[in-house]
Amino acid sequence: MIFVNDLERMTAFYRDTMGLKPIEATRLDNYVEFEAGAATFALHAIPAEMRCELPSPVPARERTPIKLSFEVAGVDSERRRLAALGVNLLQRPWGAWDGVDPEGNVFGLDAREN
Repeated sequence: MIFVNDLERMTAFYRDTMGLKPIEATRLDNYVEFEAGAATFALHAIPAEMRCELPSPVPARERTPIKLSFEVAGVDSERRRLAALGVNLLQRPWGAWDGVDPEGNVFGLDAREN
């Protein structure tokens, strides 16, 4: 679960850009779960009184103890697709690619093993 400032924007990103399907049966005004393969991924709105102003552009939050990783069929093709959609991508010195969501959360792109 990721706590977010803008639930609608983040829902649109993970649904439309990342291709995850929201689970309508569990959806609330402040909570959205997504089907994410063998796991469930969720967004939860931060209460209005606790939200902070995010800078523009939002920097990648590189120092958080959690990073989502999404398995994709082809890392290079997924990287090109996300770049075409304007997603901030980070190339790592070891050759991996990470993406950054609209609130700065870093996620990995990992090759799916067949």
